[in-house]
Amino acid sequence: MPDSTTGRANEMRTSNDAVVHGGNLHEAAKRYGIPCAHWLDLSTGINPHGYPVPPVPADAWRRLPDDGGDLAACAARYYGAPDAAHVLPVAGSQAAIRALPALLPRARVGIAPLTYSEYAPAFERAGHEVAPLDVNRESLPDSLTHAVVVNPNNPTATHLSAEKLLQWHTELRARGGTLLVDEAFADAMPSASLAASTHRDGLIVLRSPGKFFGLAGVRAGFVLGAPALLDELNQALGAWTVSGPARHAVKAAFADDAWQRHMRALLAAESARLVKLLHAQGFSTRGTPLFAWTDEPRAAFLHEALARRGVWTRLFTSSGSVRFGLPASEAEWTRFDETLREAVQAISARAD
Repeated sequence: MPDSTTGRANEMRTSNDAVVHGGNLHEAAKRYGIPCAHWLDLSTGINPHGYPVPPVPADAWRRLPDDGGDLAACAARYYGAPDAAHVLPVAGSQAAIRALPALLPRARVGIAPLTYSEYAPAFERAGHEVAPLDVNRESLPDSLTHAVVVNPNNPTATHLSAEKLLQWHTELRARGGTLLVDEAFADAMPSASLAASTHRDGLIVLRSPGKFFGLAGVRAGFVLGAPALLDELNQALGAWTVSGPARHAVKAAFADDAWQRHMRALLAAESARLVKLLHAQGFSTRGTPLFAWTDEPRAAFLHEALARRGVWTRLFTSSGSVRFGLPASEAEWTRFDETLREAVQAISARAD
C-alpha cells in the first residue's frame, strides 16, 4: 500500500484535480467505445438489490421537508444512537464530509493513504494538515490532533474494533481533538458500530442508507455526535437538506426489520460467491458483504481486460488494486463469471 508525505493517495486526484469515484460509467463508455447500456457496472459498493420504496405520498412532493419531523428519531433507533438530539439528517454524508472540517480546530489530521477519497481534500481545503494514518498502530502519534477512519474501510475492507477506536478517541480528546468514523458500510455488521458512543464529545460517526439499502440516489445521510456540534453543522448546512421523498424512503427502510434481516443473509451469501469466483482465478481478496477488493500484482491488468469486455470495476491507481461490487441478477453473475475467465486467459496469454 502506498505511502505519501502529504497523506494523499494518487487516486484521490486526477490531472484536473478532481476526486475519482466509482459509478463513472459514462467515462468508461467514452474511453472504451462501449455504450452505457451494454456494460455490467460493478464499480461501486452499492447494494444492487435496493430497498423497494413504497409509493411516495403526494404531500412529500408538495410540501417543504419537515426539519422538525421524526426522521432523526427513526435514525437514532435504527443506528442505536443515544437519542434524536445526537442525530442530524443531511443531504448524503458527502455534505457533512465537506462541511465538518471547517468546524474543527485547524490541526494535523491522520487519514489512511488508501481510503474514501473525499476526506483528504476536504480537510486540506479547510486549512488542516493531512498526514498518513497507519491503522495498524495501537496508539496514535502525538503529532495528530484529529483522525478519520472509514470502518470497515473503503476499499481495503480493514475493520478496526470498537475498543481500539474508542482508545484512539480518548487519546485525541486529551489533545482537544476529534475522531471521525465513517460507517457507510457498517449496516451489514451493526454490532461493530460506535453509534451508541456518540454522546462523547469529540466523536463523530457518519452513516448512510445509500450502500446497504441501495438508496444512494436519495442523497440522505446522518451525522451522529454531540448536540452542540450538530447544531453548529446544522447552521452551516441550512434548512431542508433532506427532501420529502428521501425522508419517506429512508424511514420506510429503517422500519423494515424483516427486509434488513433477509438482506444481511443474502449479501453474506453473494459476497461469498463473489470471493469464490475471484479465488478460482487465483486472486486473493478482502471485502465486506457489499464488495471484494484485491491488490494482487495482476489486479490492474484484470481491470483493463474486464473493461475491454464491458465489465466496469473500480481501479485505485496509486496501489494498482481493484474493487468489485456485486452483480444484480443471475444473468449478471453468469456474465461476470464468463468474462472473468476470458479476462484472466487474456492476461495469461499476454504474460506468455
